[in-house]
Amino acid sequence: MKTTYELETIKEVAQLLLETVNSKTILFYGDMGVGKTTLIKALVSELGGGQVSSPTFSIVNEYAIKNGLVYHFDFYRINEIHEVYDIGIEDYLDSKQWIFIEWPEKIREILPLKSDISYIKLNKNGSRTLNIEPFEENID
Repeated sequence: MKTTYELETIKEVAQLLLETVNSKTILFYGDMGVGKTTLIKALVSELGGGQVSSPTFSIVNEYAIKNGLVYHFDFYRINEIHEVYDIGIEDYLDSKQWIFIEWPEKIREILPLKSDISYIKLNKNGSRTLNIEPFEENID
């Protein structure tokens, strides 16, 4: 799925994304400031959750939603893979809850095979383009 949107229509984009994904784990790729956290805020709202903030310094935030939890990871500040093991990443990934991961390229070697990838690109006119596809491990 590929769609171009303005920030004013992010609620509709979040609804579309939730209808499109094949798993409850979504990997968010995009440049700094492109709107990854903004889209995640809209997703959490659509799932029945409340206030969302970026977990850049805490690495993971937990949000209560209608039927469970959302774990929102931001791995921008991760330098070594052991840092994610130190927070118990395996337990989160096995939780069967919604998992949203910003900067997943920092933990590529342990990404769950059952996940969806979202690429967000900022366009010159200020709109964003979102591309969603299933994650498939790259076999070299």
